[in-house]
Amino acid sequence: MTFAPSSALNGVLASIPSPSVSYIDLGPLRIHFYALCIIAGIIAATLLTNWRLNKRGAEPWVVIDISLIAVPLAIIGARIYHVATHPGFYFGEGTDIWAIFRIWEGGIAIYGALIGGGIGAWLGCRWTGIRFWTFADALAPGLLLAQAMGRFGNWFNQELYGLPTDLPWGLEIDADNPAFPPGLAPGTLFHPTFLYEVIWNSLGVLFLLWVGNRFRLQWGRLFGLYLVWYSAGRIVWESIRIDPSEIILGLRSNVWAAILGVVLGLVIFFVQKRRHPGYEPSPYVPGREWKPAGTVQSQDTGDFVDVSEPPTDEVTAGTATSTAVLK
Repeated sequence: MTFAPSSALNGVLASIPSPSVSYIDLGPLRIHFYALCIIAGIIAATLLTNWRLNKRGAEPWVVIDISLIAVPLAIIGARIYHVATHPGFYFGEGTDIWAIFRIWEGGIAIYGALIGGGIGAWLGCRWTGIRFWTFADALAPGLLLAQAMGRFGNWFNQELYGLPTDLPWGLEIDADNPAFPPGLAPGTLFHPTFLYEVIWNSLGVLFLLWVGNRFRLQWGRLFGLYLVWYSAGRIVWESIRIDPSEIILGLRSNVWAAILGVVLGLVIFFVQKRRHPGYEPSPYVPGREWKPAGTVQSQDTGDFVDVSEPPTDEVTAGTATSTAVLK
């Protein structure tokens, strides 16, 4: 079903339709597109982070070892944060408390994922010997890429959209959608906040890749810029969203979280710059360095010969004698 964008622009530009389905059934298995978007984002972030860590000299695919801890804790943290900031969805009369565990229906929060994933990444780095800030900097662009891809899940679920709008790129939402605001006429268009975040985060990926390479940002400073970039955009998008949220001192809880994200990102950037004016000597902590398999360390063997100078007469004579015996 297609709705007109506005009376002034009707017939000139089309609005953005929402998908008519949000899942597919394969026999007894139901696959939600929301979950596929998140999984695709995780895979993309893993591949990009692995490439960036390899460039720093880390063991190939060490990111998998870290992700085995970080990803599950990120998902758990994201869900806990969402439930804590939307208690009316799960507690009280007329609600289903078991919906807390139906994560495939939507409802994960990036700031909860950052907290849980950060704890998991720290544990994973302790396990592998990778410096935590090295991993955080390598992850930063991939994290924005994953967030951009994951937002398409909100589009499939027809959720987390913004205020009504007459803009030509307004988002269509089915009038029978449970989240459709009461009192509005069918065909009302809304700000596509999912698309705003997709564009903002995609630009952020390019910015972080460029600025990180141009100024060789290390010791967590690139991750600090990630927090600033993502959170600055989130303040805007969150402010125009109309889905229910806890209000604290007149602002949505996630707006406060985004403000804190900007402040924390700036603190990390400037504090780390002052504490570590030089470059990281290695992606590994001292004593945990990785050496590629097959690396020859001839200095550690008894056959090492210094060929930086011509052999002495004594060595030459010995070699001639050995040759004579062999003949």
